[in-house]
Amino acid sequence: MSEIAISVKQVSKCYRCYNRPIDRLKEILLPGKSRAQEFWALKDISLEVTKGETVGIIGQNGSGKSTLLQVIAGTLTPTTGEVYVSGRVSALLELGSGFNPEFTGRQNVFFNGQILGLSRTEIEAKFDEIVSFAEIGEFMEQPVKTYSSGMFVRLAFAVAINVNPEILIVDEALAVGDGVFVHRCMAKIREFQDNGGTILYVSHDVGAVSRLCSKALWMNQGIVVDSGKPAEVCKHYQAWVHEEVNKRTASHLHDRPDVPHSIAINNQNDENIDIKKITIKEINPFTNKKFLSFANYERFGTGRAEIEDVCLLGANDRPIQLVYPGDIVKVRITTFRHDIVRKPNVGIALLDRLRTVLSGWSTELLDKEFADYWLSKSEIGRATVEFEFIWPHLAGGSYAFDIAFGDGPHENLEMLDWIQNATTIQAAVNDFVDGVFQVAGRQIRLCEELACTGQSINF
Repeated sequence: MSEIAISVKQVSKCYRCYNRPIDRLKEILLPGKSRAQEFWALKDISLEVTKGETVGIIGQNGSGKSTLLQVIAGTLTPTTGEVYVSGRVSALLELGSGFNPEFTGRQNVFFNGQILGLSRTEIEAKFDEIVSFAEIGEFMEQPVKTYSSGMFVRLAFAVAINVNPEILIVDEALAVGDGVFVHRCMAKIREFQDNGGTILYVSHDVGAVSRLCSKALWMNQGIVVDSGKPAEVCKHYQAWVHEEVNKRTASHLHDRPDVPHSIAINNQNDENIDIKKITIKEINPFTNKKFLSFANYERFGTGRAEIEDVCLLGANDRPIQLVYPGDIVKVRITTFRHDIVRKPNVGIALLDRLRTVLSGWSTELLDKEFADYWLSKSEIGRATVEFEFIWPHLAGGSYAFDIAFGDGPHENLEMLDWIQNATTIQAAVNDFVDGVFQVAGRQIRLCEELACTGQSINF
């Protein structure tokens, strides 16, 4: 267990819910009959986190993420199961957790530090560093009940990260911070990682989880649905989210006379989510036949239309596998509509190896009238759409394209077919690229006083 920072074994958490306050009193005075309804926030959760690991936890609201973190942090007692934690834990849980609203910022710093096991001398040595990071000025001497949510999270994070924790728990608290502060927090988290710290990080930002974490968990209705590499887990979660959006869209549109009833989907929220049924599909749910192509690819959608082919072409219309900055790239997408699509909308997302979306565009974003023009040519059957763009000055490496075909505008879209990693391309560069991409039109000048009189050097 020496290399294990956190061990959770078959942990469950049950809350007893009463319809009326008097029912609780009746249960006490008249024992023998339960008047409560049981709600299991966690169901038989097992998890091991090794020292130095960063684990991201994703899932919709109410899935049990925060409850799990509170159990690990020790602020909640599990109903069943065991929790083992090795090392000092600093937890940034829901806004307001651990702070006394009547105390000043200064008093809360010392109060929290002592709770975490630091002596007063140790806290005093860290105090100036905490004040400097929080940047709340004279409000440090004011009761925290007078703080805005942004000020509160500034102080809470400053305390959490500067009390020499071995395990840092962050529960979506940074969502209320301003842009500059969030960047500073992320830099501090990176520093904590580099020093061998262990992190549990809850976020709805799957991009941040993919970039920041070495492992990810997806929770739903109190159970762990999926775990593993962050890019893969986030990809599965995004597929499920779009399936849920499709269900809700279908239920709203089912009674409309201008919408085919065939798009209606059974809207059951089943906690037993089957990853393979969500992503790896062989049978089109609309036609009940095999997909026309892309067998064994991860895809999701209602299936009323599907993506049949994707080709990457160069300026000469020949297939390409390698691209340099400035090259013309054409993405040719063949679609097939099994049913009438009211507002066809084809989209592309360009992603890096961590599935960070670098750019995305669609027929609707580029041309609002494109759908009407498309329908004027054909309402059903096969059609090919081609996007053309100039390859940006990205760092060398492998990049992927997600291809999606929807019905409707982005704010109210029925996802017909979305293929993840539909095709890939290898990018090459002739020079060094520091970061994700190189900006265009770079120049350097030597300036004296206010007027730039030096010679410009173009790159």
